[in-house]
Amino acid sequence: MGLKEEIEAIEEEIADTPYNKSTEQHIGRLKAKLSEKKEKLERQQSSGSGGGGYAVEKHGDATVALVGFPSVGKSTLLNALTNADSEVGSYEFTTLDVNPGMLDYRGANIQLLDVPGLIEGAAENRGGGQAVLSVVRTADLVLFVLSAFEIDQYERLYQELYKNKVRLDTEPVQVNIRKKHKGGINLTTSDRVSLDDETIMGVLREYDYVNADVTIREDLTIDQLVDSLQDNREYLPSAVAVNKVDLIDPSYVETVEGNLREHDIDPEEAVFISAEKERGLDSLKETIWDDLGLIRIYMDKPGRGIDREEPLVLTEEKNTVDDALHELGGSFEDRFRFARVSGPSAKHDEQQVGRDHELEDEDVLRIIARK
Repeated sequence: MGLKEEIEAIEEEIADTPYNKSTEQHIGRLKAKLSEKKEKLERQQSSGSGGGGYAVEKHGDATVALVGFPSVGKSTLLNALTNADSEVGSYEFTTLDVNPGMLDYRGANIQLLDVPGLIEGAAENRGGGQAVLSVVRTADLVLFVLSAFEIDQYERLYQELYKNKVRLDTEPVQVNIRKKHKGGINLTTSDRVSLDDETIMGVLREYDYVNADVTIREDLTIDQLVDSLQDNREYLPSAVAVNKVDLIDPSYVETVEGNLREHDIDPEEAVFISAEKERGLDSLKETIWDDLGLIRIYMDKPGRGIDREEPLVLTEEKNTVDDALHELGGSFEDRFRFARVSGPSAKHDEQQVGRDHELEDEDVLRIIARK
């Protein structure tokens, strides 16, 4: 039996096994085996095909991947938002390569990537899907572009990304493992963990952990446990744009909203747009900005004053003075003495701060460096 057949057999056994406490251990081991065999198959396919993919160099302050089935209007949207020139047509597979464009918004340069339309089976490389998915994995935000008439496509797109190890709108569960030379597996879990110890131990053994101290503080599923034992999962935020709203009757809006809710998408959080008529694009730009978590830092440059035209762009997660020094590059990190900050994060204008001070959007920052 080849790898593909083994994978299919395990998937079939998982599907046929009812999930309950008595089968939890068995399903846990099966899912761990399935993940390992899929990894092995992917390595074989990658080496056999030369590891081909789209080489897209990242530019700007952040990157957004426009994900959607063929003919949902991604190319039209890219052209409306940026200076790109992506071929537009009414037939499927118009976009045959990855087309980048740059969105200039609030002083930040946000790279948008119009990737070829994803189809079912992309994660198994149907239609060159793995090359497309490899581009998506490098993005900072996934923007689903859906047709107002085909909201159901969301679930299929989501599953293709999941199969390709992209985890959306969630954080990895921390499983702390310290290997040792003997003594077996010593497992420590908090009261919040609902998986029983034997299920966790079974999964760990499938990954060849024989002697280790393992600590888990958060509740997690078997799938999350398997994910935590791999180092190739990408955890990305996502947003949803519902396109072609200019073509729907007002009475159909309620149906669209109901379809969104069926896929656990809050209609209030989705952005309704018409790329063709350039409607709703301001709201979409704001959503992209918010979901990327970008902040602008205005540099107070000696002798030149405050530069408000080209801010230093950081993220809400990497927002310290030390992060700013790293982005600025040069000799600032070695020569840094202290900084002065005015704005939302400062207790008062020109507050003297150190490397660990957390900056906020539209702060003014002046670096005091050694000569």
